[in-house]
Amino acid sequence: LQQLDMESNGKHVTLDGKAVRVESGPVVWGEPGTNGQHAFYQLIHQGTDIIPCDFLIAAEPQEHLGNHHRMLTANCLAQSEALMKGKTLEEATAELEAKGMDAKSVKALAPHKVFEGNRPSNTILYQKLDPFALGRLIALYEHKVFVQGVIWNINSYDQWGVELGKVLAVEIEPSLATGKLAAGKDASTRGLVNHWRKLRE
Repeated sequence: LQQLDMESNGKHVTLDGKAVRVESGPVVWGEPGTNGQHAFYQLIHQGTDIIPCDFLIAAEPQEHLGNHHRMLTANCLAQSEALMKGKTLEEATAELEAKGMDAKSVKALAPHKVFEGNRPSNTILYQKLDPFALGRLIALYEHKVFVQGVIWNINSYDQWGVELGKVLAVEIEPSLATGKLAAGKDASTRGLVNHWRKLRE
């Protein structure tokens, strides 16, 4: 999905070579289960950017480990609800007061427990992650990428953005062995090559 979305729609010019006037192609990342909770969920819930997200969850797990899958499902649905509803300052204040916290501490901590809510997310439920379900998910995301490309008037099916790095890598690779760089090579790359070679000694 990362390649599908970012490589397809990470473009800065339209089909006719003009500058794209909107943000094209989101950064796509993710983690299974609750792995992302102490990584990027904080950013999604309380960060200054609005980051739309998708939750994908099967009703039936691949492995049956007691109530593990039910707990993961509850967490998934809770994240979706939290993004939608958030928590007001009044709710955060009442929650802290109910725990017996003094007024000064409540006033200091409550703003940090506020969630704006109204953060966009999709929760996609399916029976089980099997080849059929995976194919349907890929088709869904392929269609999304295609439609975005049409709306933004960009070519979702070229990948010139990766070409420059490949060309430069071919130029740089021999210098890692010899230490000899082209005369016009920039000081930053020259310094990095030299430092890399010293670290290898």
